[in-house]
Amino acid sequence: MALLNFRREASPAPASHVVGYNTAHMAAFLEGLSIEVMPRTAEKVEDFRPLLPKGTRVYIAHIEGTPIEEMIATAKRLRLEGFEPMPHFPARIIKDAATLNDWVMRYQGEADVREALLLGGGVKTPHGDFDNSMQLLESGAFTGFARLHVAGHPEGNRDIDINGGDAAVMEALHWKQAFSTRTDADMAIVTQFAFEAKPIIAWVDRLQAEGIKLPVHIGIAGPAKLQTLVKFAIACGVGPSLKVLQKRAKDVTKLLLPFEPTDLVADLATHKAANPNFGIESVHFFPLGGIKTNATWIAEHLKG
Repeated sequence: MALLNFRREASPAPASHVVGYNTAHMAAFLEGLSIEVMPRTAEKVEDFRPLLPKGTRVYIAHIEGTPIEEMIATAKRLRLEGFEPMPHFPARIIKDAATLNDWVMRYQGEADVREALLLGGGVKTPHGDFDNSMQLLESGAFTGFARLHVAGHPEGNRDIDINGGDAAVMEALHWKQAFSTRTDADMAIVTQFAFEAKPIIAWVDRLQAEGIKLPVHIGIAGPAKLQTLVKFAIACGVGPSLKVLQKRAKDVTKLLLPFEPTDLVADLATHKAANPNFGIESVHFFPLGGIKTNATWIAEHLKG
């Protein structure tokens, strides 16, 4: 999944770590959730309508080498089934402005795409003229889109950290905040996943303290086998919260059991309920254990 590259103020003890958790808080926190697919994983789902709430935003990850025709076909299929397709535009795999404009026109004309996630992408060497999402925003190609999202990394981004560190990350987020302010773009930050509430809360609080007011759509890894999550987490550069998985992996009785995000989401939901102005606006799921598995978890916890 293309976004994958994957701090806490005093607050009430999380309900999930006391006795159960507040199901109403959980359900409210999950309202307006989104999920991510790739064309090849979407092909395995006969129909998304029984799985996800109508109108759910579905990000379409554009992995290097995926033909644009497959991306557009997936977006068209999702639109016809009643969902809001949001394809990724990874800057470093887009050859030039002509290619970018062609993709945009085809998405709009063939699949009525109105939203996009703009990101650098996981490719180290750019394929052409673009290197980052700011260049895509400045291109003018997305004029008229209803929403433009950008990527965030609560535990750091190793690609950026190597070239400028934390200062470069914050500078880029300030630039995107300014872009949102000076244009009519409806923007948000969608993040890489993490496995612990504490660093997520501290990061979101820091953004607000820095004057970055873009709402956060927090990345959550859906239910999956522990080995699967560890593999993706290491590959995507997930930071210190990886220790949550490593600790569980030491318990052989839990090694083969699915790992679910219930405690993490409950912690964040509790914090949001106690702090209504907290910057997380929505939850974005990476269905690493399968779309149907993730959808089943979502349906269970949306009941309230």
